[in-house]
Amino acid sequence: MKATSYYPVIMTHDVAGTAAFYASHLRFKPLFESDWYVHLQSAEDEGVNLGIVDADHETIPEKARGTASQGLLINFEVEDPDAVHERIVAAGLPILRSLRDEAFGQRHFIFADPNGVLIDVIKPIQPSAEFLEQYADGAAGA
Repeated sequence: MKATSYYPVIMTHDVAGTAAFYASHLRFKPLFESDWYVHLQSAEDEGVNLGIVDADHETIPEKARGTASQGLLINFEVEDPDAVHERIVAAGLPILRSLRDEAFGQRHFIFADPNGVLIDVIKPIQPSAEFLEQYADGAAGA
C-alpha cells in the first residue's frame, strides 16, 4: 500500500467547538466545513491536516458510533515549542506536562483539546548518549 496522505480524524460530540479550538490555538484553517465534519489544514504547512467528525454520524461504523476520541496523543513537531507554549499559557489552557527537555531527544509540553485528546508540542533535540544508541543511523534530532 502506498499512502498518499495521512491525518488523524477526531471523533467528537462538538464538531464546531473542536474545530474552533484547533483553529484558534494551533493555527489550523478549515478546507471543508459541514455540521458533521470539518477538514482542517495547518495555516503554516499544507501537509499537516486534521479531521473532526461527529461521533454520531452515519459514516462511523455502528459499533464505534457515539464514542468520542479518547486515549489519543497527537504530536505536532514545531520549530519553536517555547513560542507555542507561551501562546497556550496566555490563552489560559491548562498545561498537563510542563515545557521540558527530555533525555530521549525532545523539547516538549503537553496540553489537551476539549475532548481530552492530548496534544504534545515537540521539537527534536540531541538525545543523551544513552538514548542515542537506540536511534537508527541519522534518525536522532538536532
